[in-house]
Amino acid sequence: MSSTRFPSLGPPAWPVRLLDVGLWLIGAGLLLCLVCGPSHRFGLANFRVALLLLACGLVLLLAGTLLAIVGMLVASARRMRFARGPAMAAVAIGLLASGYLLSWIARARAAAPIHEISTDLTDPPAFVAVAALRRDAHAVNPSEYVSRVSAPGGRIIEVPELQRQRYPDIQPLRLALAPAAALQAAQRAAQRLGWQIDAYVPGDGRLEATDTSAFFGFKDDVVVRVRASDAGSRIDVRSKSRVGLSDVGANARRVRAFLKLMDSS
Repeated sequence: MSSTRFPSLGPPAWPVRLLDVGLWLIGAGLLLCLVCGPSHRFGLANFRVALLLLACGLVLLLAGTLLAIVGMLVASARRMRFARGPAMAAVAIGLLASGYLLSWIARARAAAPIHEISTDLTDPPAFVAVAALRRDAHAVNPSEYVSRVSAPGGRIIEVPELQRQRYPDIQPLRLALAPAAALQAAQRAAQRLGWQIDAYVPGDGRLEATDTSAFFGFKDDVVVRVRASDAGSRIDVRSKSRVGLSDVGANARRVRAFLKLMDSS
């Protein structure tokens, strides 16, 4: 990216050069942010490398936007000629992109540092078919329900207690449907949400699926368990990320969306 200076007799003054450097940094930062997701999705970079690319992109965006603003303001104050329109557009893009990423980081820091959600915290539904898929994919997080995890700094997190505090609304769903009909409704809900169904076992009242994020291609796994109850059926759902300590609330949102569809069926 360049400020596209008007022709001049001598070399450009430092404010215009500073503006040019800022615009190039904004372009490089945007490029890193745009490639970090597809690089992980298509297997060119692992989880940590993809996040490192995103972090580097954010740093370049912030630095480039700051330098471009300073250069543009000083150049304007000194009545220097430069392509004002493209420069202002690039700065606006830098501000919007870095602002979005910073807000995402703030949401991530505010989210509970857990990577799975279950409607049944006493007897969480177990992965069966998906367990093998997770092993084949070398998932960092085990398929078994882990009630205690270590956070940075050596702090121990009690996962069920933290879920109860942060997501008290996530509870088992009871429907006035026979278990077979409820499992069929679960299959339809999973398909509407775009999940890849990995197992559908009516005899066990179990459905397993994988949900893949659009940009990074992160895979989270879901198991739905349907059991008979006095009112008809009880539906339990468990959703777990394959990588990362925190899911930034993604599993809770997924479970809520599924239960909402089921409740309206």
